[in-house]
Amino acid sequence: MKFLDLAKVYIRSGAGGNGCISFRREKFIEYGGPDGGNGGRGGDVIAEAVEGLNTLIDFRYQQHFFAQNGQGGMGRLSTGRDGDDIILRVPVGTEIIEDDEETVVADLTEVGQRVVLAKGGNGGFGNAHFKTSTNQAPRRANPGQEAVERTIWLRLKLIADVGLLGLPNAGKSTFLAATSNARPKVADYPFTTLHPNLGVVGVDGVEFVVADIPGLIEGASEGRGLGDLFLGHVERCAVLLHLVDGTANEVAEDYETIIGELEAYGAGLAEKPRITVLNKVDALDDELREMQREFLEEVTGGPVMFMSGASGEGTTEVLRALRARIDDDRLRRKEEEGREDDQEDGAWQP
Repeated sequence: MKFLDLAKVYIRSGAGGNGCISFRREKFIEYGGPDGGNGGRGGDVIAEAVEGLNTLIDFRYQQHFFAQNGQGGMGRLSTGRDGDDIILRVPVGTEIIEDDEETVVADLTEVGQRVVLAKGGNGGFGNAHFKTSTNQAPRRANPGQEAVERTIWLRLKLIADVGLLGLPNAGKSTFLAATSNARPKVADYPFTTLHPNLGVVGVDGVEFVVADIPGLIEGASEGRGLGDLFLGHVERCAVLLHLVDGTANEVAEDYETIIGELEAYGAGLAEKPRITVLNKVDALDDELREMQREFLEEVTGGPVMFMSGASGEGTTEVLRALRARIDDDRLRRKEEEGREDDQEDGAWQP
């Protein structure tokens, strides 16, 4: 299945049914009076986040979604049937954006979340609605409301706890394959990973989700390489795992290249909690390891961990460090939600 994280769709709600002009005409009933029914309501266009999807590939083959129109009213006070809604089933983590590609309409981050994108038109009143004591035979009815038509963008940002960062061939896919059941492509040439991969990683009986995105190079924010389009998939992560190739000649420059691209991308990625790891240490002797770590610590201003995804050295320690950061982030979010609930409770007064 191909990966698609951006799709443009055209939607239209259902128009309301027209009201009916009708009079009751039966034998032996001299004054039948108006009996035109109201029109039915048009269907809505709804987006819903569902389980089991991790790509927007379905919207590549169908881009137009039209809800059903409401049925017109009929005689004998019969109301027209309402039009059926149409539901766009999207993966969890999908953002719905206006046609200007900037204004966010909704962000569906939980299973079952729904949002009405285009509301169906109300049905028109039939002539029975307009009957009064002074106008007992009205010959007017309302038309149904028109449909709402709009163009929207769907942008998927994968839901993950940890995001992997690094230059091409920094060992991100190898780490994901070594610590989870995911099987990303691993090879000895740049840009092996062409689309994001997700893996469920476990340590000390606790599981969390890791997202591997294609590698960044200098100038990615300007479109070089695969660009920075995939950085949106790590915006929701609690912590970033920055892998630096320990066999590189200039590890400090490699680190600063990634940080520069994060700052150019924005969205607060450069300020996210980050763990820096010197990878591929199985190819280094003890003296070279320490030398490379010293170079990295000078530019990071914090500790640097050792790891080798190929041999498994240091992976458990790295996973435990990631788990601690994830736990801190979850605790912080619970405290913020608790404060918001307290503020809402305190704001209301009888």
